[in-house]
Amino acid sequence: MIENIYFVGIGGIGMSALARYFKLKGKIVAGYDRTPTEITDSLIQEGIAVHFTDDVNAIPLAFKNPENTLVVYTPAIPKNHSELCYFQQNGYQVLKRSEVLGHVTNDSFCFAVAGTHGKTTTSSILAHILVESGTSVSAFLGGIAENFNSNIIIKGSDYTVVEADEFDRSFLRLSPNIACITSMDADHLDIYGDAAHLIEGFGEFAKKIKKGGSLILRNGLTIEGLEYETYGLDDDADYTFRNIRVIDGIYHFDFHYQDKTYRDYTFAKPGRHNLLNALVAVSMAVKGGFDAEQLLPHLATFKGVKRRFSYIVKEKDFVFIDDYAHHPSEINALYQAVAEMYPHTPKTIIFQPHLFTRTRDFMDDFAKSLSQFDEVILLDIYPARELPIEGITSEVLLNKITSPKKCLTTKEDLIPLLQQKRPKLLLAVGAGDIGAEVPHIKEAMAHQ
Repeated sequence: MIENIYFVGIGGIGMSALARYFKLKGKIVAGYDRTPTEITDSLIQEGIAVHFTDDVNAIPLAFKNPENTLVVYTPAIPKNHSELCYFQQNGYQVLKRSEVLGHVTNDSFCFAVAGTHGKTTTSSILAHILVESGTSVSAFLGGIAENFNSNIIIKGSDYTVVEADEFDRSFLRLSPNIACITSMDADHLDIYGDAAHLIEGFGEFAKKIKKGGSLILRNGLTIEGLEYETYGLDDDADYTFRNIRVIDGIYHFDFHYQDKTYRDYTFAKPGRHNLLNALVAVSMAVKGGFDAEQLLPHLATFKGVKRRFSYIVKEKDFVFIDDYAHHPSEINALYQAVAEMYPHTPKTIIFQPHLFTRTRDFMDDFAKSLSQFDEVILLDIYPARELPIEGITSEVLLNKITSPKKCLTTKEDLIPLLQQKRPKLLLAVGAGDIGAEVPHIKEAMAHQ
């Protein structure tokens, strides 16, 4: 009988969601992570023991019994990690996060959101409209949904909402009833090798949908040999938002599906990419048998996901936005959103590239997407799980950017630089630890 669950890499956004889930289910939960973060701080406050030294002796005694302890790890953990090796060599049941998520969701009606971009926002919107419609649902999210101030939602167990993560082919552990694919842009080429193999991976995922289930793709995407429906904005897709207009920074639109039109609903998150995320969330729920008229009004009350176009400061003379974008397509979507909301204001972006391999694979695309901004401030590449690659640096990227104002700086010099420049519209962007700088930037700029 499993009573204890130990997480190796507990501070990850997906791992912490599972840790919270099992804690709420009455299990004893503890874990290791490399460094303290906001997430590990909050886990500790919730009564979950977390330590930050890779040391077998630091594992709590209660978790030293393989008979009643399950160990969950993330693929980001090195294979020679001493705690992980200890568990693997001493008869413990050791599972990847994706395997555990597959087991947890298997007994419910599962909605799975896949795609190289948009997973977290889409799954958060879907969870929000289902909860607000009174549904018995649990959701495992890849970010902190602001409506719930959490990455885990437990409001029952009839339905589950999960992100189907393509990294390390994790999504092949899921067997959803309804799945969507938001995008299949080349990414994680360190795992897949090339774009063709990535698309092949999404095809394998689509085949995991349960018999009688459904697949919904963004209009323009295809999965060979499978039936699917499509979603898109103002086009010929099966599910569409039409008559789209922006009034006082808020989207207004009609929802059209199967010759029915549901008129004049609203959604407040900026950017056409976010509007597409809202559309596919509604489409999945409608396909799952929920009433569109019950769901659509709740889009208006969706607050967003932390670090997804999050307004940190929104004043007349200074706007500061925090965003997780770490791929050229995401930066393009971010620029579209901010240009639509602030067409006449000069736009300054602080960008921290994430991973040497991603920077290498998309160097020219990053340069092109960043060059749309009036001013670019680059930080060094955030390595995450990788070692440096010769010739792949932020300086090389900077030289390819064509913006009239551009520079490379360190995190230590960033705030003095910003205080000197005093931008009117500032974006902090990236998937590394740039998010930890955001509160400091806010405080420093507020005292200008």
